[in-house]
Amino acid sequence: MSGDPRVSIVIPAYQEGEHILPVLDRLRESVTVPCEVLVVVDSPDDATASVLRDSDDGSGQVRLLVNDYGRGPAHAIRYGVERVRAPVTVVTMADGCDDARQIDDLTRLVERGVVIAAASRYMSGGQQVGGPLVKGMLARLAGISLHLFARVGTRDPTNSFKAYSTQFLRAVGIDSRHGFEMALELTAKARRLRLPIAELPTIWLDRQNGVSNFKLAQWIRHYLRWYRFAFGGRLTLDELVRTSREHSEQP
Repeated sequence: MSGDPRVSIVIPAYQEGEHILPVLDRLRESVTVPCEVLVVVDSPDDATASVLRDSDDGSGQVRLLVNDYGRGPAHAIRYGVERVRAPVTVVTMADGCDDARQIDDLTRLVERGVVIAAASRYMSGGQQVGGPLVKGMLARLAGISLHLFARVGTRDPTNSFKAYSTQFLRAVGIDSRHGFEMALELTAKARRLRLPIAELPTIWLDRQNGVSNFKLAQWIRHYLRWYRFAFGGRLTLDELVRTSREHSEQP
């Protein structure tokens, strides 16, 4: 992980403490393309922040950012994405559920021309191991239906583990303010613009340490908004920015 970054890896973190260290170790072992890692917390006294300060090796490859957009993963992801330096941005979780070995391949897919490269649990060769049953069923249903009927280009639009063209992210913006809905939002936006999306199979493993911060009951209505948005007709970029902002502001 050296040189000018080809990929910026954004990790929202909340009270992970020392659990963040094996995740960073796997990134160092697995990612061969030059990268930077941005770990985003909601406050400077988050337990993750103190661990990162104590373990800082001085290389500057891991950057600790304190989000001031508001609490929660949506704000942390948006804060990190707006500060990346590489032409490709990957969002991955601090819980170790995602397979860091796939970041190289996801990055290269974006470099070849797709605007989103998705790690898919629900395509052939993919798998979800563990996790809440209802959450998994809803994510699978949403993914399969959007793939079949909205032709979004991936069977797993709700999975946060994706690589994006940074230029695409800055052009369309991120309107999500709740949970991890950004992944579905950006997939829907790419579909409305008729931009290419690709996917690779992934094996997702439920976290082994700590407690999940996913709040299905609170966030599901926001996911449903972007689910419906994906089925609309083709838009220009100006139309998309205006329409998606109005869409996200609906009560």
